[in-house]
Order: sequence, then structure tokens, then C-alpha cells
Amino acid sequence: MEKIVCLLALYGLGMCFALLGSISVKLMPRLEIDEGKFGSLISVFMFSAVIASLIIGVVIDSIGYKPVAIIGFLFTGLVILLMARGKTYGLVLISCILLGFGAMALNTAGNTLAPVVLFGGKNPAAASNLGNVFFGLGLFLTPLIVSYLFKKISYENAVSVLGIIAFVPLIFAIPATYPASQAGFKLSTAFGLLGEPAVLLGAITLFFYISLESSLTNWLPSFGKEIIKKAQSDIDENVVDASAAQLLSFFAIAMMIGRLIASQIPAITTYGAWFIIGAALLSLIIIFLMTITKSVMFSRVCAFLAGLFFAPIFPTTVGVTFAKFNPEIYGSIFGIIFAVGLLGAVTIPKAIGNLARGTSVQKGMRLLIPACIILIVLGFFL
Repeated sequence: MEKIVCLLALYGLGMCFALLGSISVKLMPRLEIDEGKFGSLISVFMFSAVIASLIIGVVIDSIGYKPVAIIGFLFTGLVILLMARGKTYGLVLISCILLGFGAMALNTAGNTLAPVVLFGGKNPAAASNLGNVFFGLGLFLTPLIVSYLFKKISYENAVSVLGIIAFVPLIFAIPATYPASQAGFKLSTAFGLLGEPAVLLGAITLFFYISLESSLTNWLPSFGKEIIKKAQSDIDENVVDASAAQLLSFFAIAMMIGRLIASQIPAITTYGAWFIIGAALLSLIIIFLMTITKSVMFSRVCAFLAGLFFAPIFPTTVGVTFAKFNPEIYGSIFGIIFAVGLLGAVTIPKAIGNLARGTSVQKGMRLLIPACIILIVLGFFL
């Protein structure tokens, strides 16, 4: 049952990362905020997650997987319910801070359990890819559910449904038996590990990759709304919002497919750096096309291909980095590289929002092109 909890934790993480993007088209007019202020919500959520990632590593090392997983599901559900009812920018901002802690509890439990309980602990990159298929499932279902519910019920009730869904995995998390925790961010070893080239490169790689993924998961619906409204200005606003939110679903389902395929490649840990280089190069091409397209259909194709090409980069980076060390310090390594990676999500999505003021999200996405180029270069060093 611990495998089920691992996968559901990563599903919940996907839900957390998709949440703001999924509700953005309704949240911004509800709070009467522009793209810049919405970008600040993303940054606050991600910065909170940076801090939480380090703290929860210590907690999981001290008390084990079970309490962290239970707290993660419970806390995430409560915070989403709070966000559903929030009618002021301040209250939603507080919700974003708290969401960072719930998300990182699920993240740390899921991503450190996966290399231990999947594939017998013998293929970290494949295990990480397989586990993160369920992260993609969370990314996929969240906007799909929301886009459907927005047509049927109020904003408050639609978002509340997501909060209730977050509680469901407690059915498995509470009775499950877990392996002894090998995880935990330890300050005594962190500085030494930062001196390890593999850890440093893994951290920098995740900085640029997470900036890409976070930017698309939060801005795809707004990007889609711009494309649809320019192409078909007479469509009902609710239909536009629902259709725009579906772009995130296309992105997420492609990510699931890509990670499922990657998890079945036995040599992916050995040759992971080459997979990262190829994926980053293809991502560069797709991001460029997204910044110039005017077609609604082609924007959907681009969203799907972006998810497919993004798919193996994060879990393969984690797996390749893990493969160079003993499992006893996986938690410390993950705490470091993921916290550094999240700093990319603090800065780049916010920068896109600032650039989009007075222009468009589509133009703001040009900031992602240099990140793709740097990922290609880092792949050679990995």
C-alpha cells in the first residue's frame, strides 16, 4: 500500500502545481488583479515551497514517511478549501503560502519513496519517471475537472471539489506500512553535498527546468485565452475560460505519456543526460512556436508537445543525480536540488507576468527560450 501512497502523493503534488493556473481565468477577475499580481501569487507559493522543502526534509527524517504523507494530504485539502472561499487578495496570498507547505509534504514523501519502493530500488531514474506519471495525472485532471465544473457551478464550489479530492488519499495513507525513512535534509551534510559537482549540476538543471514547467502550468490557460479571444472574439466568456483551462490538460496528459515511456527505458539512468539534452532541444523549438502562433488548434498541439518533451527532464535529472550516491542521503540531495530548482519557479513565472503587462502572456513566454538553451548546455556537463 505504500506504493499507492507514493503515487497518490505525487498526484496531489500535481494538483497543487496545477491549481493556480487552472483557476487563473476566474481568480484574476474575482480578485480584480492583473497578470503582475497573479504572478506574485505564483512567486509566493513557490518561495513558500522552497522553505517548506528544506524543513520537511528534516521532519521526514525525524518522524518517518507516514506522518508527513498524512499531514500533506490533510493540509493540502484544508488550504484548497480556504482558497475556494477567499474573496480578497490578502487571503488568497496567505492560502498560497500555506499551499507551499502542503505541496512539499506530498512532494518529499512521494519523490523520496519512489526510488525506494518502485523497481526494487534498482533504477532510480525509471522509478522517478514512473512515480511522476501520477504528478502528470494531477496536472491533467485538475484543469479538466475545473473547466467542467466552471460551466456547472460557482467558483467557490468548483474549487472546493478539489479540496475534497485532496482528502481521499487519507484512506490509504493512514493504514499503510512504510519503509524506514532514509530521507531528510541535514544541514550538517548539505554544505558538503553542495560541493559535489553532480549535486550542484542537478540543482542548477532543476532551477531552469522548474522555471519552464511552472511557467507553463500557471500561464497556459491565460495564454490560451489570449489566442482564443483573438481568433474568435464572439465566443461566450465561460466557454473561453473552460477551453483555455483545457490547454493545461493537454500539457499534463502529454507529460504523463512521456514519463510513462521514459520509465520503461532500462538504460535511462545510464544515458539520462542525453535524454535531457534531446528533450531540452525539442522544448526550445516548441516554446518558440508558441510565442508566434495565432492558431487555436496549433496552440493546443504546442501545449501537448511541450508536455511530451518536458516529461523526462525533471525525473531523469533526479534519478541521474541519485544514481551517483547512496540511498541513505537521497533525502538530503533531493532537499537541496529541489529547493534550488524552486527558486526558478519563484522568479521566471513572475517575470512573465510583469512582461505581460501592457502586452501579452504570449510575448512574455519569450523569457523561456534562454532557459531551454541553458538546459541543453547543462546536459552536456551532466
